[in-house]
Amino acid sequence: MFVDEVKIKLQAGKGGNGIVAYRRELKVERGGPFGGTGGRGGNIVFEADEGLQTLLDLRYNKIIKGNDGENGRNKGMNGANAEDTIIRVPVGTIVFEAATNKVIADFTSNKQRQVISYGGRGGRGNMAFATGTNKCPDFAEKGEPGQEIEIRCELKVLADCGLVGFPSVGKSTLISAVSAARPKIAAYHFTTLSPNLGMVRVDDYRSFVMADLPGLIEGASQGLGLGFQFLRHIERCRVIVHVIDMAAVDGRDPYEDYLAIRKELKEYKMNLLNRPEIIVANKMDLEGAKENLERFKKQLNKDVKIYEISAMAHQNLQELVYAIADTLNVTEKFSLYEKEDLEYVEYKFVKEEEWFKITKNEKAGVFEVTGDRLRKLFDMTDFSHDSGIARFARQLRSLGLDDKLRSYGVKNGDTVRIFSYEFEFID
Repeated sequence: MFVDEVKIKLQAGKGGNGIVAYRRELKVERGGPFGGTGGRGGNIVFEADEGLQTLLDLRYNKIIKGNDGENGRNKGMNGANAEDTIIRVPVGTIVFEAATNKVIADFTSNKQRQVISYGGRGGRGNMAFATGTNKCPDFAEKGEPGQEIEIRCELKVLADCGLVGFPSVGKSTLISAVSAARPKIAAYHFTTLSPNLGMVRVDDYRSFVMADLPGLIEGASQGLGLGFQFLRHIERCRVIVHVIDMAAVDGRDPYEDYLAIRKELKEYKMNLLNRPEIIVANKMDLEGAKENLERFKKQLNKDVKIYEISAMAHQNLQELVYAIADTLNVTEKFSLYEKEDLEYVEYKFVKEEEWFKITKNEKAGVFEVTGDRLRKLFDMTDFSHDSGIARFARQLRSLGLDDKLRSYGVKNGDTVRIFSYEFEFID
C-alpha cells in the first residue's frame, strides 16, 4: 500500500513540576527553600530516512505524544530533561500546519531533522522564588504543557525525471526496461496507482532516478482521476519525459494527447512548463506508428527532437537514456512556485495576542475568562497551596484583569470562571 498523505496530531512532552522542599541539615539553621526545577519536556522531531518509501507508519498513529520531563528534586536538584521523540519519514516529505496550510518543514536529504512540536519548560521549585521579602516561599510552579499542533504530512517523490502520459502509453514498461524497477504492467488503464522509482545507470557511469507516475487524464489539475495524487509527485522532477502512444492503440490522437497533458501541467502551475521536456514516441514497432509520427511532427510545427522507441521491444532505449542524463547535467533545480505565486513579506510590528477574553454566560450567570496565553499561566499554577493561588491573583491583577472585569459590568459578589476555577469577585 502506498500512502502519500496523512494528518496527525502532535503533543510534545510536558515539563516536569517544580517541588516545594526545605533544607534540613545538622548545624544548618534556617536552611530555607531547597526545591529544584523540573526537567524540560521532550520535543517531537521528524527525521528523513531514505529507507522509507511511504507514510504508512503514520497513518495508524493519529496522536503522537512526547515524553514528560522529570519533576524537580529536593536538595536543589533539577529534574532530568525528557528524551526527544524521533519520528522517521521518507525523504521528500513536506510537513504542513493543518489549520493554516503553512509549511513547517521540507525533508529533501537523508538524516535531515526538524523539531515539529516543542516540549514545555520545567516548572520552577520554591528555591527559585526566594526573595529578600519572601525568604521561605511555600509554593512551586507546575511544568509548562508541551506544544500541541495538528499537521498534515505530504510525500512528494524525489526523482530527477518523471514519466508523464495518458494511461497505457507504456511508462511502466519503459522504466522496467531501463532500470531494476518492476512495476505492475497489464493491458488495462491505471495499472500504476502509485509512483514507482527506478535507478537508471548509463554506460558512462552516470546515473539518475526515474519516476513512473500514475497515468494522467484531462481534468487532473482539478482533481479528476488520480488528479492531485499524480501531479503532486512531478513537482520535484527536474526533467519531464513525455511518453506518447504513437501507435494510437486506444484510438486516441497522439497530438491531442500531447496538448491535453501540457494543458494539465500548465493549470497545475508549480513551474512545470518551464522544465526541460523530452518527447518520447513509444510503440514505434506497431502498425501505423510511423504515419502517426509524421502527422505529429507537422502538427507540432517546431524543431524538437523526438525519440522513437519501443519499450516492449527494447529499441533505441540507450539513446533516450543518454539524452535524459545529458539534460539533467545542465538543468538546475527549479522553484516550486512561479513568480506571480510568490508573496512579498512586509516586515512590520505585529500586535501580540491578548492575554485573555471575557464573555458572559447568561445561562450559568457567570463571567468566563479564556485565552491561549492565560491557559498556559493557569496550567503552571499550583492551586493546592494558598500562596500559589495568591501569586496567580497577583499576576492577573498585573495583567489588568480586575479593571477589564469592571469594564464588562462585573460587580461585587459576581461569579467569575477561569477555565475550571471559579471565584467570587470582591471589589
